[in-house]
Amino acid sequence: MKALQGQDGRPALIECAPPVCEAGQVRIRVVAAGLNRADLLQAAGLYPPPPGVSDILGLECAGVISEVGEGSAWQVGDRVCALLAGGGMAQEVCVDARHVVSVPAGLSLVEAAAIPEVYATAWLNVFQLAQVQPGEKVLLHAGASGVGSAAIQLCKAFNSPCWVSVGSAERLAYCEALGAQGGVVRGDNIDGLQDFAPFDVILDPVGASYAAANLKMLRLDGRWINIGLMGGRRAELDLAQLLGKRIQLIGSTLRSRSDAFKGELMAQLVEKVWPLFASGALKPQVEEVFAWTDAQAAFARLASNQVNGKVVLQISAE
Repeated sequence: MKALQGQDGRPALIECAPPVCEAGQVRIRVVAAGLNRADLLQAAGLYPPPPGVSDILGLECAGVISEVGEGSAWQVGDRVCALLAGGGMAQEVCVDARHVVSVPAGLSLVEAAAIPEVYATAWLNVFQLAQVQPGEKVLLHAGASGVGSAAIQLCKAFNSPCWVSVGSAERLAYCEALGAQGGVVRGDNIDGLQDFAPFDVILDPVGASYAAANLKMLRLDGRWINIGLMGGRRAELDLAQLLGKRIQLIGSTLRSRSDAFKGELMAQLVEKVWPLFASGALKPQVEEVFAWTDAQAAFARLASNQVNGKVVLQISAE
């Protein structure tokens, strides 16, 4: 089969053996795969997959089940999307059946490919780890990103007002249209967010360069969830603020979580979040779709930091 793999710092189309469908797994004929920043890092040689995971790119996909391993209740022909540790940017992928969910009613497979990774990330960090409550204020850095776009919609649906930091006025307007209360266009700093502080929860994919500001903007018993290092990995913190405000600083990644954990997470998404797609309260934010033969252009588009929502690679026809 054909697949995308990182070679010489960029995505390259290769020929490889198809995966084996083991007990408890299903094989998916992939129609589309969502593109995430982790894919950029892996292709560049900066983020190797966890031990035992395929080095084929792709952390989420959508398609049609073509084979069902022993012990799975899925059926051949089911239209599904899946959360993956890798392997989604290929003609076929085999995945733990617990990480597979039905495509929400009314959505195409291309739209569904933009759901699993970002909604799972937003739900895990804002609602499970930070345990945000209705009425609590949330700050989302990189609010126009795929995860940010998902988190804005979830906060709105569950009645937690949110604000954002973004890279341009156009992206701020995009976030406000999704449901954000407001925010700032980041320049040399994000001090303007103090006008909306204090916040109960901060979701931060930036890291070091925002660390001091995050501490200042959190209220008593605030929760700061760090999910990325776009702004660096080393910061000097005033721990007196951390102690005095009883702030919880939580580092979080999803890719390396156990299969059982991911299965429970996906089950909760089906219960709590999937009905909101059917009702129209949530909508995948697909800005641009590329043929997977144009993967280098797609990766460059995401790397530009000008994408509102998601970039999706189309691998085959629906």
